[in-house]
Amino acid sequence: MNADRLSRIRALVIKELLAVLRDRKSRTVLILPPILQLTIFAFAATLEVKNIELALLNKDGGKASVELVHRFEGSPSFARVFPLRSQQEVAPTLEDERAMAVLVIGERFSRDVAAGRPAEAQILLDGRRSNAAQIVQGYAQSIVEQYNRDLVARYGLPAPPATLIARNWFNPNLDYLWFTVPNLIGMLTMVVGLIVTALSVARERELGTFDQLLVSPLSPGEILAGKTLPAMILGAVESVLIILAAIVLFGIPCVGSVFVLGLTMVLFLFSVVGFGLFISSLCNTQQQAILGTFTFMLPATMLSGFATPIETMPTFLQIVSLANPLRHFLVAVRGIMLKGMPLLTVLDTIWPLLLIAAVTLTLAGWLFRRGIG
Repeated sequence: MNADRLSRIRALVIKELLAVLRDRKSRTVLILPPILQLTIFAFAATLEVKNIELALLNKDGGKASVELVHRFEGSPSFARVFPLRSQQEVAPTLEDERAMAVLVIGERFSRDVAAGRPAEAQILLDGRRSNAAQIVQGYAQSIVEQYNRDLVARYGLPAPPATLIARNWFNPNLDYLWFTVPNLIGMLTMVVGLIVTALSVARERELGTFDQLLVSPLSPGEILAGKTLPAMILGAVESVLIILAAIVLFGIPCVGSVFVLGLTMVLFLFSVVGFGLFISSLCNTQQQAILGTFTFMLPATMLSGFATPIETMPTFLQIVSLANPLRHFLVAVRGIMLKGMPLLTVLDTIWPLLLIAAVTLTLAGWLFRRGIG
């Protein structure tokens, strides 16, 4: 690349950066919203199930059943445990969503416990919230299992033939922020990269300066580079701020290499900028570019594995998600920050980002050459 070409690209990069940074509103939009969104979404987009309302129908009233009830009342997962007077109140309680679950203790519960016989309690769950219902069921099973172990030790009963001991790797305390915040790093970085690039060509068209670019000495490749680099620079700065906020404000560990994390972020931004320029090249106005950006972002978020595991999706959606840069980045950023994923393993995860970037940037460049960007 000769000096004249470098000079033209540098001039276009400076023009793009000044167009964004000179505008006070643009500076505010780029810096404040991602940090505020990180702070809000980290607590709002929680996958935890807490403050559960539990209804109780205790038909027994004996010592063993009362002790079991006290264990549910003392659990931090259940915010309120309230009694029901009869079996007829069970269905309306779940139908009206006054409780997430109903615990029903039979009439012979305490007598069976005292006699060393199997004693049964039933928990009814609101299946309309299937994921939350499974989590609540796990809470209840954990309480009952601990209750059984205490009964075995108290009465000298035979211990169960096998027990399961759980150990959580990479997130020992199952802190949901350790899962949510790394995901938000990818999502918010994607937002910045997409918006900056999606608005760039559309802004030129609205101002009537894009046709001037096409007839200028700049080649389509130089225009593409001049539009890509500013977004990469701004996205990199923004991503550093987001990562620092995640580590300092939320205490998210980063046990992996900072260099590997930086390389992953650059490749991710490269692929995101490719999508942004492709969207921008198809739009005539900034409003269309913003709509196009959010049209892409929602499916990208849903197909990234943030809300639901990709393995549970239909096969055709799993194939479609391979073209989603956020899917590959989230696997890498969680692996680097939480378990210190080495460089070679990270490269096995993120190499599709190069292919995605090559395809999208090539399409954007083709549209520039045709003069319809």
